[in-house]
Amino acid sequence: MSKFNEDVKLLLTYVGGKENIKAVSHCVTRMRFVLADPNKADIAKIEALPCTKGTFTQSGQFQVIIGNEVSEFYNAFTAYAGIEGVSKDAVKDSAKSNQTVLQRIMGALGEIFAPLIPALICGGLILGFRNIIGEIAMFDGKTLAETATFWQGVYNFLWLIGEAVFHMLPVGIVWSITKKMGTTQMLGIVLGLTLVSPQLLNGFQVANTAAKDIPIWDFGFAQVQMIGYQGQVIAAMMAGFVLVYLEKFFRKHCPAVISMIVVPFCSLIPAVVIAHTIVGPIGWTIGNGIADIVYTGLTSSFGVVFAALFGLIYAPIVMTGLHHMTNAIDTTLTSMFGGTILWPMIALSNIAQGSSVLAMSVLQKQDEKAQQINIPAMISCYLGVTEPALFGVNLKYGFPLICGMIGSSVAAVISVGFGVQAFSIGVGGLPGIISIKSEYWMAFIMAMIAAVVIPFLLTLVVGKKKLHQKEQHVQSGEAEVFLSPMSGTCMEISEVADQGFASGAMGEGFAIDLIDGKVVAPFSGEIIVAFPTKHAYGIRCDNGKEILLHIGMDTVDLQGEGFQSKVKVGDYVKQGDIIVEVDLDYVKKQGKSLISPVVFTDGTKIKMLKQHEIVQLKEAGLLAFI
Repeated sequence: MSKFNEDVKLLLTYVGGKENIKAVSHCVTRMRFVLADPNKADIAKIEALPCTKGTFTQSGQFQVIIGNEVSEFYNAFTAYAGIEGVSKDAVKDSAKSNQTVLQRIMGALGEIFAPLIPALICGGLILGFRNIIGEIAMFDGKTLAETATFWQGVYNFLWLIGEAVFHMLPVGIVWSITKKMGTTQMLGIVLGLTLVSPQLLNGFQVANTAAKDIPIWDFGFAQVQMIGYQGQVIAAMMAGFVLVYLEKFFRKHCPAVISMIVVPFCSLIPAVVIAHTIVGPIGWTIGNGIADIVYTGLTSSFGVVFAALFGLIYAPIVMTGLHHMTNAIDTTLTSMFGGTILWPMIALSNIAQGSSVLAMSVLQKQDEKAQQINIPAMISCYLGVTEPALFGVNLKYGFPLICGMIGSSVAAVISVGFGVQAFSIGVGGLPGIISIKSEYWMAFIMAMIAAVVIPFLLTLVVGKKKLHQKEQHVQSGEAEVFLSPMSGTCMEISEVADQGFASGAMGEGFAIDLIDGKVVAPFSGEIIVAFPTKHAYGIRCDNGKEILLHIGMDTVDLQGEGFQSKVKVGDYVKQGDIIVEVDLDYVKKQGKSLISPVVFTDGTKIKMLKQHEIVQLKEAGLLAFI
């Protein structure tokens, strides 16, 4: 018997039940759901479960953070729900139905670069180490490599890996595309190799080579320049997709008996020709154009303005999944200019968001459940993985996200103002300094200090005020005496015709047969449910109780007619504030009952003190909470 049994049952209910789950899987720390109707997921209740450390939605997936015990939880959940889990890839495929076209494009871009990022990070670190060994004169005007044969050998050896990562990058890109698209990966590798073959003029040498000295293939009726695409990203991506769609076309139309011969031959040769004559030059032009625009913008007199904006909005961009496009830009900048100005700002944004979480950890040091989320999220963020911090902490409270964005913006201005460059994509957090060119270390350290101090202090100051206000609300809520939300004849919940309420399945409560059309807040709190049909409202009260007010029976059929709602989801109401006004005569004429359940959905146990009496709005002492 799993220790998660109770949480599993509640989670299944809170995500909308088995029928609302299209697919489910898990990764290292999270349950990943694709929900038929994401709006049915009760996020507040899910996050209140003892086992959960937060939720967020990304790329069409509703993700519940469980932690290191997610595997055990997942097994208990699928066993109880009677759902067969699927692979993460299957969940991603299912989630596409919940995505926009732009989200699908960005998701595909992210999946293409995801397998390449470890190599790119490794390459950036290697270039950083080579810079320390062979470029910084630390010993009487000499570099470390110039002082000893050993270090010169290390310097030369490391370039073997650096060249493989950055010069041969098109091989990895084309392979990754064929892997993602489900076509023959070896053909992708071969196509990638034809883009960086030593027979071709190295792409990094083209700018310094006269046109007459560029070698050509001469076909008599046409000549094609023998130019390599070392370090080119967009050209390699375009070539990879040409190969993928050619292979899919021929595999679909070729008889299976000869497909082993025909499909590879008819796919690869045209793909190589098209790559070197059409999409390669086009991709080269597009990639260089984008890189030129970004580089020119960042190095112009308006560069700090662009930096301030980028630093401000990068964290929200991450939450949409659009940040994957920066990988291609960073890589192109690296190949064109020998470094990237963009990536240091990304690292600083990660640090800034982590610093906001650090401040929240200080503010919530007495809250054990909050610390279970804060501390791992902060560490992850400082090491370059921001999603747990963004979705689990900063977005949840709002103000830490904004404070982090402000700190990131200031840090980005410092970075771009001093022209800080990284060799390549690196570790996107505090260790990222290793990938920064050594001549910019001091400037980057200044930017890092800004990214740590500003969000931390801002979050601390704002958080003290915000959390203090929340405590005051809770304390005032605890002091409030229950105020009946409606006037009318009070009855036991079991007397309601609707068995969903009468059975107590939705929680304990009571019902009132209305004689007055005004419905008010029984306690101060936040509106968490407001049906479009205006007949039902949920309140999360400051004293911790959650109450559902359902006006009439089957009044959902009226589609809002006869109801004047005064609130919307997210509104804060004080005890006695009017939530909705009901035209009782209209409702009666439509043949609907005015018996209205008041249900405590948080599990509060109640005892009726007064029954079958006319309940006045200002009357207190109707219920006792057990």
